Amino acid sequence: MPFLEFVAGSISGAVGIAVGHPLDTVKVRLQANCVYKGIFDCVARTYLNEGLHGFFKGMSFPVLTTGLANSIVFGSYSNALAYLSQSDCNFPSHCKQASSVQVFAAGCFSGIVQVLVCAPIDLVKVRLQGQTTGERYRGPIHCVAIILREEGLRGLYRGGVALALRDVPCYGLYFLPYEVTRKALTETGKAPGTFAILMAGGVAGVVTWACATPMDVVKARLQMSGAGGRQYSGVLHCIGVSLKEEGGRVFFKGLLLNSVRAFPVNAITFLTYESLLKILCPPG
Repeated sequence: MPFLEFVAGSISGAVGIAVGHPLDTVKVRLQANCVYKGIFDCVARTYLNEGLHGFFKGMSFPVLTTGLANSIVFGSYSNALAYLSQSDCNFPSHCKQASSVQVFAAGCFSGIVQVLVCAPIDLVKVRLQGQTTGERYRGPIHCVAIILREEGLRGLYRGGVALALRDVPCYGLYFLPYEVTRKALTETGKAPGTFAILMAGGVAGVVTWACATPMDVVKARLQMSGAGGRQYSGVLHCIGVSLKEEGGRVFFKGLLLNSVRAFPVNAITFLTYESLLKILCPPG
């Protein structure tokens, strides 16, 4: 049921965003700026200068649009997996015939589709999260308008190459540990339970972000470079300058936050997705 898979992915994505956005804001600020000494310094200064509202900057846009992003990811993944495995399953939990290679390939395919459609959404989110003083952007629509006026249509895809280098392989990794962990925690012949899905989703999120964080740092810096941040000519230039000035540790900024945020957010996202599909298109 392709349509129902997209619907389930849409709702589960919105739930995940609502849970993890405050930590995501801190992560973006740590990666894009050098003014914070660490996580607690960033949290304290954000709260003192902007209050609780500062942690939720830019949330309305991804919550409203993450339905599109997650529906694309989950829908394209499950349909690609069904095609590759030539399975008649309704959703990933029932794709018994899929191999690890097929799961990885289907995940990479979902990453490609997601990047093509959602790069502008991610850019606007990062721009809104990154502004700390001086309201350059009054909201997501105003942000899009300014980007189009100052940078043209191409500006909406600033950091798109870094986003692709992060998401395409990492979405392959995203679904692979989920499938492996879920099957390991499920008795043969039985449907996966709540605990198995929660643990598998959490493990998938942590593993994926551990691999994605270096390119996530580069992506955030490239996206902020058009909003008063440091200018970079491209991915390689950003990597070279960051490495020279801040050392190799710079590419792991936000790793702890990513890991802490990834487990509950992805556990809830996968549980919501699987539960909705059981309701919308029950097996049998």
